[in-house]
Amino acid sequence: MGKRFTLAITGASGSAFGVAALRRLAANEAVEEVTLLLSVTGKRCLLDETGLAVKDLAAFSPKIRHHDERDLGAAISSGSHRQDGMVLVPCSAGALGRIAAGISEGLVSRAADVCLKERRPLVLCLRETPLNRIHLENLLRVHDAGAIVMPLMPGFYARPDTFEALFDTFATRILDQLGLEEADSRRWKA
Repeated sequence: MGKRFTLAITGASGSAFGVAALRRLAANEAVEEVTLLLSVTGKRCLLDETGLAVKDLAAFSPKIRHHDERDLGAAISSGSHRQDGMVLVPCSAGALGRIAAGISEGLVSRAADVCLKERRPLVLCLRETPLNRIHLENLLRVHDAGAIVMPLMPGFYARPDTFEALFDTFATRILDQLGLEEADSRRWKA
């Protein structure tokens, strides 16, 4: 059986990073299924920044299964459902705060809470600047609970010549955090 992951796009700028990560996850041979979640503001940012809607993302691959953010009965809201990890890219400060406080009012925060309680990888790609003390405390709180804090800070050592190359380089790093192997010529070479 292949691996199952959840990818959520929340309401922060940087949804193109989420699109790149979704494409890479769905294209990875070790991945059987990707559950796609979008918060209400995540949908808005996605459309504003990329011109894409949820149906466009779901059409990338038959491996992608979209669930509505309000569907708290979805399988991923239970620890008994087998999944291998979750990434929020971008992760808004609001989503971070709800996860840090253990508030599961929607499927994004509930699925993240399940990853933490079941000790599954949870990668939070925060896209916020500047950071206030509450953000910093929430980052430390989720880190201490077991999440991987991976702010949207792309590397430039591979000299990306397009935005897509920049997004893909960051997506490779996300897949690394999820334990997925893939060849990428943009990796650092000493």
